[in-house]
Amino acid sequence: MRRSTSYHEKLIKDLKDPLEAAAYIEVVLEEGDPKMLSKALKNVIEAQGGINKLSAQVKKCYEKLDVMLLEKREVEFYCLTALLNTLGLQLAVTVKELPN
Repeated sequence: MRRSTSYHEKLIKDLKDPLEAAAYIEVVLEEGDPKMLSKALKNVIEAQGGINKLSAQVKKCYEKLDVMLLEKREVEFYCLTALLNTLGLQLAVTVKELPN
Protein backbone atom coordinates (compact mmCIF):
# COMPACT_ATOMS: atom_id res chain seq x y z
CA MET A 1 0.00 0.00 0.00
CA ARG A 2 1.34 3.41 -0.99
CA ARG A 3 1.90 5.90 1.80
CA SER A 4 -0.13 9.07 1.37
CA THR A 5 1.50 12.48 1.44
CA SER A 6 0.57 14.66 4.38
CA TYR A 7 -1.12 17.99 3.77
CA HIS A 8 1.92 19.84 5.13
CA GLU A 9 4.35 17.94 2.89
CA LYS A 10 2.20 18.69 -0.17
CA LEU A 11 1.84 22.34 0.82
CA ILE A 12 5.61 22.77 1.25
CA LYS A 13 6.21 21.08 -2.12
CA ASP A 14 3.69 23.41 -3.80
CA LEU A 15 5.12 26.51 -2.12
CA LYS A 16 8.50 25.90 -3.75
CA ASP A 17 6.89 27.42 -6.85
CA PRO A 18 7.11 31.22 -6.45
CA LEU A 19 3.73 31.71 -8.16
CA GLU A 20 2.08 29.36 -5.67
CA ALA A 21 3.83 31.06 -2.76
CA ALA A 22 2.68 34.49 -3.93
CA ALA A 23 -0.93 33.34 -4.33
CA TYR A 24 -0.83 31.66 -0.91
CA ILE A 25 0.43 34.79 0.84
CA GLU A 26 -2.13 36.96 -0.98
CA VAL A 27 -5.02 34.77 0.15
CA VAL A 28 -3.77 34.83 3.73
CA LEU A 29 -3.37 38.61 3.65
CA GLU A 30 -6.99 38.91 2.51
CA GLU A 31 -8.13 36.87 5.52
CA GLY A 32 -6.70 39.48 7.88
CA ASP A 33 -5.66 36.99 10.55
CA PRO A 34 -2.16 37.72 11.91
CA LYS A 35 -1.66 34.18 13.23
CA MET A 36 -2.47 32.78 9.78
CA LEU A 37 0.00 35.20 8.23
CA SER A 38 2.67 34.14 10.70
CA LYS A 39 2.11 30.47 9.83
CA ALA A 40 1.99 31.18 6.10
CA LEU A 41 5.31 33.03 6.21
CA LYS A 42 6.84 30.11 8.13
CA ASN A 43 5.56 27.69 5.49
CA VAL A 44 6.96 29.73 2.59
CA ILE A 45 10.32 30.12 4.34
CA GLU A 46 10.41 26.35 4.93
CA ALA A 47 9.59 25.68 1.28
CA GLN A 48 12.33 28.04 0.14
CA GLY A 49 15.01 26.27 2.15
CA GLY A 50 14.41 27.27 5.75
CA ILE A 51 15.21 30.19 7.99
CA ASN A 52 18.94 29.52 7.82
CA LYS A 53 18.87 30.50 4.14
CA LEU A 54 17.90 34.06 5.10
CA SER A 55 20.55 36.70 5.61
CA ALA A 56 21.09 37.80 9.20
CA GLN A 57 19.39 41.14 8.50
CA VAL A 58 16.34 39.57 6.86
CA LYS A 59 16.12 36.94 9.58
CA LYS A 60 16.05 39.69 12.20
CA CYS A 61 13.28 41.54 10.32
CA TYR A 62 11.29 38.33 9.96
CA GLU A 63 11.62 37.56 13.66
CA LYS A 64 10.39 41.07 14.58
CA LEU A 65 7.42 40.74 12.24
CA ASP A 66 6.58 37.30 13.61
CA VAL A 67 6.61 38.59 17.21
CA MET A 68 4.40 41.51 16.19
CA LEU A 69 1.89 39.20 14.51
CA LEU A 70 1.83 36.68 17.35
CA GLU A 71 1.50 39.35 20.03
CA LYS A 72 -1.55 40.70 18.23
CA ARG A 73 0.11 44.01 17.46
CA GLU A 74 -1.24 43.49 13.97
CA VAL A 75 -3.13 46.75 14.14
CA GLU A 76 -0.27 48.67 12.53
CA PHE A 77 0.13 46.10 9.77
CA TYR A 78 -3.53 45.65 8.95
CA CYS A 79 -4.27 49.39 9.18
CA LEU A 80 -2.44 49.71 5.88
CA THR A 81 -4.68 47.03 4.37
CA ALA A 82 -7.81 48.75 5.68
CA LEU A 83 -6.69 52.13 4.34
CA LEU A 84 -5.86 50.72 0.93
CA ASN A 85 -9.20 48.90 0.85
CA THR A 86 -11.04 52.16 1.57
CA LEU A 87 -9.15 53.77 -1.29
CA GLY A 88 -10.16 50.96 -3.64
CA LEU A 89 -6.67 49.46 -3.60
CA GLN A 90 -5.10 46.29 -2.24
CA LEU A 91 -1.72 44.82 -1.46
CA ALA A 92 -0.48 42.33 -4.01
CA VAL A 93 2.22 39.72 -3.70
CA THR A 94 3.91 38.94 -7.00
CA VAL A 95 6.98 37.06 -8.05
CA LYS A 96 10.02 39.31 -8.33
CA GLU A 97 11.74 39.22 -11.70
CA LEU A 98 15.30 38.09 -11.29
CA PRO A 99 18.06 39.24 -13.63
CA ASN A 100 19.17 36.56 -16.09
